[in-house]
Amino acid sequence: MTIYGPWQNIEKCCLPTKKQEMTQQELTEQIKKKRSFLCIGLDVDLEKIPDFLKMGEEPIFKFNKAIIDQTHQLAVAYKPNIAFYEAYGLQGWQALKKTVEYIKTNFPEIFIIADAKRGDIGNTSTRYAKAFFEELQADALTIAPYMGKDSVEPFLAFKGKYAVLLALTSNPGSEDFQMQPAGEEALFERVLRQSLQYDNSERLMFVVGATKPEYFKGIRAIAPNNFLLVPGIGAQGGDLRGVCKYGMNEQCGLLVNSSRSIIYASQARDFAEAARIQAGELQEEMEKILRGKRFA
Repeated sequence: MTIYGPWQNIEKCCLPTKKQEMTQQELTEQIKKKRSFLCIGLDVDLEKIPDFLKMGEEPIFKFNKAIIDQTHQLAVAYKPNIAFYEAYGLQGWQALKKTVEYIKTNFPEIFIIADAKRGDIGNTSTRYAKAFFEELQADALTIAPYMGKDSVEPFLAFKGKYAVLLALTSNPGSEDFQMQPAGEEALFERVLRQSLQYDNSERLMFVVGATKPEYFKGIRAIAPNNFLLVPGIGAQGGDLRGVCKYGMNEQCGLLVNSSRSIIYASQARDFAEAARIQAGELQEEMEKILRGKRFA
């Protein structure tokens, strides 16, 4: 008998199905099928969601469900930013878990990235991995790599799961450390090169900000085969075509994330439909790029 503890009120339709693992080949096939490499960030802020949702129960989950129902045909991945759920304590975690279970049950082809930016000594990293890979059932987890090999490999020890290392981020403070010289290369390049020596490095992905498209060519020279998770398109003003020009590989190899510009396209009752329109515009641009590259 399965015990759900604080999640015992989860609707029957949202209970998890048999645990599934997703290969990079399957993710690539979804990109080709949907003609999209769109990842939608589910960064739910109760101050920004429509007021009518706040008057009922489970506002975070209901917001996510509506967004997912309207956009799942356009996206290959969803990326809940864990901070936006932890900020609401148990209520937030319950909403996160229910959201992931809803996706897994109804749209199992969707890749789920838990954006938690974890990383610690080995045994602690293993516990983080168990929390997000086994309890939450996310497919991937963002990782801060600066404690080195023994803080990253525990995440890669989980079969069929992916570690998404922060490589070159889009925030202004990335200049403080990531861009600093480390011998004949920048520190972020050293991180990329060194991490590819880790066990199970074929299941590494890397975060590379869309606001720095000029660096993608060099990044691909170091990591030609790994998927890149690219934030910064949309509200942060990243250049999609510039990213694709230098960042695509023979399998596409990109998951381009957009969050605020999609999920907060409207704060009225049509918020989910407005999100679909915004996601659709981005997907159409992605389709044109994929056709130009003969992926679609």
